[in-house]
Formats: sequence, C-alpha cells, structure tokens
Amino acid sequence: MTLKTYRISIIIGALLPQYCYAADSTPIPPLTHSFYGYIAIAIFVIAYAAVMCEEKLKLHKSKPVLLAAGLIWGMIGWVYTQYGQSDVVEQAIEHNLLEYAELLLFLLVAMTYINAMEERGVFDGLQSWMLKKHFRLRTLFWVTGGLAFIISPIADNLTTALLMCAVVMKLGSNNPRFINLSCINIVVAANAGGAFSPFGDITTLMVWQAGDVQFSQFFMLFIPSLINFLIPAIIMTFFLPNEHPITQHHTYEVKRGGLVIVGLFLLTVLTSVTFHSLFSFPPVIGMMLGLAYLQFYGFYLRITFNRAVAKRKSQAQQEQDQVTLDSMGTLVPFDVFQRIARSEWDTLLFFYGVVMCVGGLSLLGYLSLASNIMYSQWDPTSANIMVGVLSSIVDNIPVMYAVLTMDPIMPLGHWLLVTLTAGVGGSLLSIGSAAGVALMGASQGRYTFGGHLKWTPVILLGYFASIACHMLLNQSVF
Repeated sequence: MTLKTYRISIIIGALLPQYCYAADSTPIPPLTHSFYGYIAIAIFVIAYAAVMCEEKLKLHKSKPVLLAAGLIWGMIGWVYTQYGQSDVVEQAIEHNLLEYAELLLFLLVAMTYINAMEERGVFDGLQSWMLKKHFRLRTLFWVTGGLAFIISPIADNLTTALLMCAVVMKLGSNNPRFINLSCINIVVAANAGGAFSPFGDITTLMVWQAGDVQFSQFFMLFIPSLINFLIPAIIMTFFLPNEHPITQHHTYEVKRGGLVIVGLFLLTVLTSVTFHSLFSFPPVIGMMLGLAYLQFYGFYLRITFNRAVAKRKSQAQQEQDQVTLDSMGTLVPFDVFQRIARSEWDTLLFFYGVVMCVGGLSLLGYLSLASNIMYSQWDPTSANIMVGVLSSIVDNIPVMYAVLTMDPIMPLGHWLLVTLTAGVGGSLLSIGSAAGVALMGASQGRYTFGGHLKWTPVILLGYFASIACHMLLNQSVF
C-alpha cells in the first residue's frame, strides 16, 4: 500500500466508520418471527389501543405512541448492537427523523396560519354569516356539508369540521337527529374534500412529499371525492325534518388584517407548489418562506396597532357606536409566536411517535412481509381498497406511512386510489378520522359512535361508488 493510498483509507475510515467495522459485524437473522419482533408488535398494538380509547382514558394520543417508539427503538438498538450493526440503526433513525422533520415544519406553518385566521375572527365571521341567513334544517345540512367539502382542501379537515359543527350545535340544539346526521355529513364531507388536495389531509401531504403523486394530479380525484360526499348526503337528506331552527346568533366582525392573512396563506400555498414544481424542493421550503410572510405582516400589524385603535375609537365615537367602544378594551396586538404556540402539539408529537414506530417495524421486516402479502399475493386494487377499510379502524396516518414505507411499484392510478381510500375510508366509522373523534367531543353526546355506525352502510355505498368513479374516469393512468 502506497503512502497516498494509506492516507485515503484513513480519511475514509474517519468519515465512514461503518465500512471499517463491517468485518466485525454478523448477519442478523430474520426478526419477524423472533421474540423481539413479537414484543415490538405487542407494544405497538397496546399503544394504538390506548390511542383509540383516548376519549375514555382521557389520555392524550401522543403519550402512548411516544413511549412505544422509544421502547421499540431501544430494543432494536440492543439487538443490532449484539451483531455489530449499530450503524444500521443510526442510519434508519436519521432517515425517519428527516421525513418527520419535513412534515413537522410543513404542518406547523399550516396550523399557524389556521390559528392566525381563527384569532382574527375569519371563521367566526363565516359562522355569523351562516347564522344570519335563517336557513331551514335541510338547507343548513347542505350548507355546512358543502362548506366542509370546499374549505377542507385548503384548511385541515379537523378545523373545518369543528367550525361547521359549532354552527350545527347553535342552530339544531333542540333536534338530536339533525345534529347526528349533520355531524356525519360534515365528517364525510371534510374527509372527502381533503382527499383531492395535498393540503387537505396529512396523508395526502405525505404522498405529495414522497413524490408519488404530483400536485396537479391530485385534482383527478375531485369528482370521485365529490361522489363520496354526495351519495350519503342525498340519502340522509330524506331523513331530516324540513323546518326552521331556533334562531340564536351573535354578530362577529373579522379583525383587522384577517382577510389579508387568508390571502397570505393562499400565497404560501402557491409558493410551496412553485418551489416544488420548478426546483424539486421539498414543499416545506416554500411553506417556511410563507411563514416569513406572516411574520412580517404580523410585525406591521403590531407597530401600527395603536394608531389603528385610535382611529377606530374616534370613528366609533362619531357614530355613537357603544358596542364597538365597549369592545375596544379587548383588542390586543397580533403575535405570530402565540399562534405557533397554539398549534396542535399533541397531534404533531403523535405523528412523531407513529413515524418512529412504523419505521422500527419496517426495520424489523414487518412492512416487507405485509407488502409481499398485499401487493404481491393480492392485486393492487384489493390491497388499496383494504387500506381504506383499515383507515376506518386505525388512524389513516400510520396506515399511509406504512404503505409509503413499503413503497410498492404501482402506476399513478393506484397511487391515487390508495390516496383516495386512505382519505375517505376514515369516514366509515366515527373513530376513523380526527374529524370524527373531535366531533364526538364537541357535539355533547349527540353524535356518537353508535349513531354513526347506523349509517355506515350508506357511507360504504359512497366509498365504493367513489372508487368505481375513479377507476372509470382515470383508467388511462392505471
């Protein structure tokens, strides 16, 4: 060995130590049928059972999956270290952390914008408008469902569902059947609306970030998603009373800058899409730039706050508007960091636990085993339909992340199919989506698991109709 070759080997050894110690490692036997593999599966199942019983246990869903992730990776680390392959675990952890970091920052920006709109009264203004219209119950059923379908592709389906549920609760409090059917309709509409947009649901975002479906291609699912919403809604309409609700509403005014923030959010979405399309950047890069838009506009709102309040107060005094004058003391400057702090951290940490748990099971070989069964022994259509059914029992996030980790070789049509089924499959049961779980809490016992289950056959009809519609309209991409 020459001196130059020796020096090169020293440098490689310092930068890539895993190659230097490869000779000391021992091949690891298959772990899917080992004691450690069974323990990992048991830990994950117990953790997810606790997540599904979140409402009864009063235990935040992030706690059990965070514990499970730590235990699973600790056990994996122990096993791989015994065989001299701790570097494999390190690389797997870094890979999963990178994927999580991209999604975390993306969701954090989206949640911050939603919280900013909520603080500025944008959603209250929309709610006030609906209450003033004095809709009949059947009309309100369609308005809340339709708005849930329209808003959820831009905002997340959880926020959309809660907003529409608040309207239903205010106007239909004396009619339990109306509340139950309207909440079912809102859940179905919000999940269906989120299925054809990368911003509508975490699962669609995951598919977009993975590069399996391009931004514009998601809109091929618009008509199938619409069918998924319309069929159950049309059938449920015949079981609604056609009467006027008891009117009770308050007037809400959108605060200064609220509509501008809506515009900045749309600009942020456009920035993210442009960066991803032109430069192949991860979508999170454009979203973080969009956060800067909000921060600088928040700075402008803060430095001009006193002047704006003084002008508003002077105008109210001239008009003798006592209501406005009484509300002046509640005005506070806009603070973007308070909006960031109010993000759904339980959801974000839950997502970390899911990513790490599924990543650990993947390293143990279980996802390869599942992929071999679902996408080799079954046909892709049956496998992707089953993904939607599983999403009604287990949250669609781990189901979709497992599919993406398996990374089966499928044409665009099947990637769109699994995106559709994972998005709308959660509507089959009330526990199948975040929107359903949230509305069970917000409806004060008027929308329940059993109440939703009675209408599952109707929702299932819409589920299969949307699949048939997709396979018919988009057969060229299969």
